[in-house]
Amino acid sequence: MAKEIKKVVLAYSGGLDTSIIIPWLKENYNGCEVIAVSGDVGQGTELDGLEEKALKTGASKLYIEDLKEEFVQDYVFPTVAAGAVYENKYLLGTSFARPIIAKRIVEIAKKEGADAICHGCTGKGNDQVRFELAIKAFAPDMKIIAPWREWKIKSRDEEIDYAEAHNIPLRISRETNYSKDKNLWHLSHEGLDLENPANEPQYTKPGFLELGVAPEQAPDEPTYLTIHFEKGKPTSIDGVEMTGVGIVEKLNELGGKNGIGLADIVENRLVGMKSRGVYETPGGTILYHAHNKLEELTLDRDTYHYKQQVALKFAELVYYGQWFTPLREAISAFVETTQQTVTGDVKLKLYKGNIIDAGVTSPYSLYDADIATFDEDEVYDQKDSAGFINLFGLPLKVQAKMKEKAGK
Repeated sequence: MAKEIKKVVLAYSGGLDTSIIIPWLKENYNGCEVIAVSGDVGQGTELDGLEEKALKTGASKLYIEDLKEEFVQDYVFPTVAAGAVYENKYLLGTSFARPIIAKRIVEIAKKEGADAICHGCTGKGNDQVRFELAIKAFAPDMKIIAPWREWKIKSRDEEIDYAEAHNIPLRISRETNYSKDKNLWHLSHEGLDLENPANEPQYTKPGFLELGVAPEQAPDEPTYLTIHFEKGKPTSIDGVEMTGVGIVEKLNELGGKNGIGLADIVENRLVGMKSRGVYETPGGTILYHAHNKLEELTLDRDTYHYKQQVALKFAELVYYGQWFTPLREAISAFVETTQQTVTGDVKLKLYKGNIIDAGVTSPYSLYDADIATFDEDEVYDQKDSAGFINLFGLPLKVQAKMKEKAGK
């Protein structure tokens, strides 16, 4: 097989895994050409110096693709609109970033005439599934190379040994060797002391948190903000219209400084094991909260309740890497229909890790003060409720009479 692979496109982050994969591919696949591709979904300074590093370690070229606005508009916002949260806590930061990156990698692999696509995902994680399902959706016959399923390296310590032996510069040390994934939406932390769920995350330790501060380190004065939504999508903050990227960045800034969006999760991975991770999602946490608040006001009861059920399935599909599937697309079509009246303003107060509702308005509000009031009104006849309760409770009444007759 090695002789057949002449050109490989590598999903390249410059982190520990992909840093050593370039020389490993050339050693194990007959000196094949390696083209590195980095999808920019908001990694920020992690992309600095990446081209020089990729070329020095053996890549023939590096593509850095700016995918940030497409990522937010086509993946992030639709997931927020769905209300999709995995296992009540995880806001899917890594999950929905993988499909867009993999899709672009396939496009480049076809353009370059590559024989294979390579990724650095481990055989224990979810990302291998997310990458490979996306690749299969756009290049079903493409050869996929996953070094973690082939090489003899068994740990991150051994990866560091390999890097040192091949003079590959790393940005981490053995002592700060958390496994991290960063993008515009979130930052995840796994490994080291976090592998024991009994250990409290060191939120106040300098350098642990990167997107914000611990709640106890947040300001003593609250921050107020107003987010405007148009058909379920946020379009402005405090009256200032912004791009999708601008909105997420601004909310990350405001949420981060107020200690918003920290989540400590023991989650069920797709491959069957439980894993413990700590996530920073300051802006995303605010957006989910604000969007749900507006839906409280603008969606009718049955749609709101049914949508909550659909959200669970949507979250599973995203987490499991099934973004490019007919079911995900069908659910998104349903969600988009529900969002036609989700327009309005949500005012929030951020204070020491808390998001406090401070008012919501919409031209499509279904809240009618004339009906809901506890004061005297002329639009609701309270006597009507007696007949409703009689009909609503009829099955219970029939069942009770049956039990009496049966002597139960």
